[in-house]
Amino acid sequence: MSNATDNWWRSAVIYQVYIRSFADGDGDGTGDIAGLRSRLPYLAELGVDAIWINPWYPSPLADGGYDVSDYRDIHPTYGTLADAEKMIAEAHALGLRVILDIVPNHTSDQHPWFQQALAAGPGSPERRRYLFRDGRGEDGSLPPNDWHAAFGGPAWTRVPDGQWYLHLFAPEQPDLNWDHPAVHAELDDVLRFWFDLGVDGFRIDVAHGMAKDPALPDLGLTEFSVLTAEGQNDHPHWDRDSVHDIFRRWRAIADGYPDRRVFVAEAHVRPGRLAHYLRDDELHTAFNFDFLKCPLEAGPLREVIDRSITGLAAVGAPPTWVLSNHDETRHVTRYGRAYTGVRSALLDQGAPSDHALGTRRARAAALLMLALPGGAYIYQGEELGLYEVEDLPETALQDPTWERSGHTIRGRDGCRVPIPWLGTTPPFGFGPPRSVPWLPQPQDWTAYTAEAASADPASMLQLYRAALRLRRAVPAFTGEAFSWLDSPQGTLVFERGAGLLCVVNLSDLPLPLPDACQVLLASGPVDDRILPTDTAVWLQRD
Repeated sequence: MSNATDNWWRSAVIYQVYIRSFADGDGDGTGDIAGLRSRLPYLAELGVDAIWINPWYPSPLADGGYDVSDYRDIHPTYGTLADAEKMIAEAHALGLRVILDIVPNHTSDQHPWFQQALAAGPGSPERRRYLFRDGRGEDGSLPPNDWHAAFGGPAWTRVPDGQWYLHLFAPEQPDLNWDHPAVHAELDDVLRFWFDLGVDGFRIDVAHGMAKDPALPDLGLTEFSVLTAEGQNDHPHWDRDSVHDIFRRWRAIADGYPDRRVFVAEAHVRPGRLAHYLRDDELHTAFNFDFLKCPLEAGPLREVIDRSITGLAAVGAPPTWVLSNHDETRHVTRYGRAYTGVRSALLDQGAPSDHALGTRRARAAALLMLALPGGAYIYQGEELGLYEVEDLPETALQDPTWERSGHTIRGRDGCRVPIPWLGTTPPFGFGPPRSVPWLPQPQDWTAYTAEAASADPASMLQLYRAALRLRRAVPAFTGEAFSWLDSPQGTLVFERGAGLLCVVNLSDLPLPLPDACQVLLASGPVDDRILPTDTAVWLQRD
């Protein structure tokens, strides 16, 4: 597909497809490429510019596909390479670009490389592609250092011959050694393989974690590590400067293709560090976790928006905005709680949530996000107003955090429940009638199906469709012009050029709207030019 502009990614709205839970074409209870192909027209009608597909590679699924055993194929449950090529072509024909996940920090323990390393033994060339070390203590029975895994527990596992291997996540996800030239060559080839098949870009999983201090020093931690290096200037495995050499090499590969191929970083880094990943010879964009995690309050939001725009402008990169993803509690549920931000380690799970309040706030947040300059991400089902499923039976939980935390943290399955398409009973068109989805759906999702939403002019889906239409049609949304206007405490008002205003009322009081303005779109009823609390509106000056 030829690109209308080389810079499409600067303002793209990208729809995240968690493929296991998007659409099931063959009735086995798991989403697949056939299901995705059948729903591409829905995504085109929604008005997004691209889709990002979570890992679809062969995998034992110890971590939902982020444990890859073959980077150049499709998991048989999802389909075949031929199916993938057809899907890419069909997406392009509909004007949708395709971004894949790449998982370069670690492989599956079933990857041929790791199996070869286990068989070859200590000191072998095969082991040097990973991070194997001898243990500490008289008999080597203690881990090589005190690092802890992001999913809980130690970051080291011992193999039968006595050595230990590093895994910053689950034991089934051994970390690659990015000081080894074979690792660079292999991932270079993987990128080219998919670019040659027509993929438009990659989202880079754990982009901040690939480089490690070769000395593997102790951290002095007593609890499992968080995903950031907050408060530590020279962290031994998060956000090390040497990771940027990898991305310069990757950027050269992407720039070697005639159509612009792009990279998106998943980089949990300290304030001020994200711009380092987006210099003009490195990656193109990065997820804005500060915005996702920010409470829905005017003061903190304004601070995050300012920091995001100005910080990235220093390297000429656009900001991105995101409200939910496959790792976080759905924002309808978060916004219905007393605290509307994101705490670490899913510590808000189970806190009471008012779904009606959360939905009203989520509608306002959608208009806020889609009015900001730069790109935006929509996580599948947020356009339907789906909430977090927090009462999944324990026997259904599959996220590794559940086991690694000793059954104290339920994990991320609640935001990964298969989405509802039509009908009044499960599986709600996710798969054929009588098929059983891999995670159970709530019965009250009858009211949340795409079919029901399409018939309701006031639905969340219709709000998203209208917002995305206006985002493409109104000239003021083009470019990156942005300026704040004075407004009462607890509110946000900004202009995007040519008289386009976004007004968000997060205060406890109704807000009079400015005169001589036409209402283009509102997240809720606006009567007598008064904007209720937890409501947003787009205005055009007369």
